[in-house]
Amino acid sequence: MERDFLSNVELYFSENISEKSGKIYITGNEARHIIRVMRHDEGDEIFITAGKGKIYRTKITGLGKDEIVSEIIEEKEYENNLENVSLCIPILKNFDRLEFALEKSVELGITNFIIYRAKRSGPKNPKLERWQKILTAAMKQSLRSYLPKISFVEDISELKDENIIVFDQKYEEAFTSWIARRNTLTEKTFFVFGPEGGLTEEEITGFSNLTTLKLTSNRLRSETAIITFSVAISLLQR
Repeated sequence: MERDFLSNVELYFSENISEKSGKIYITGNEARHIIRVMRHDEGDEIFITAGKGKIYRTKITGLGKDEIVSEIIEEKEYENNLENVSLCIPILKNFDRLEFALEKSVELGITNFIIYRAKRSGPKNPKLERWQKILTAAMKQSLRSYLPKISFVEDISELKDENIIVFDQKYEEAFTSWIARRNTLTEKTFFVFGPEGGLTEEEITGFSNLTTLKLTSNRLRSETAIITFSVAISLLQR
């Protein structure tokens, strides 16, 4: 069950899997979508992931008003090549731009996100529940098998002891040169993107294990930088 075989299917999500019986249970909105929108019935094959690395080819064996029982026929496990990559994204003034960047990053294989409030962020509060739904939908749309995780920290200094990469146009070393020296990212690394106006000097000097890089030679909007990085890291880590 290779990815090209999956290219024309719709992927659904459920964490309710009984390995012992070989059955997957889908409830709520996901079940209603399968039954009422996609018009699936008993005997139909559907593909399901629990977001833990596997995609299951299954056959529907039971339908209720808001529940589906599906029997596992075949399963395929995939590697998460970017499991050590965490994107640290500031609250942007325009949530549409932020959500677009999150969606496209998941499509490119990113699975770890930390939203933070930068000194130059807007006053808006995070919408983690909404953003998790966007990430889950992007996972299914792009036929990914790892459920992306998103969290929020009020201050980026909470990550001061982690392995931090900060991007800014003013730095000398290019990201492409840095990553070319590494076949893979063997340790968890936090890639920090600044808000409009960039990080303050106080925020940058607060990190104890810091590498500074420039992503491109020209200035990019925050959401463009996030997507550009996601494209580059996904290609380089294949």
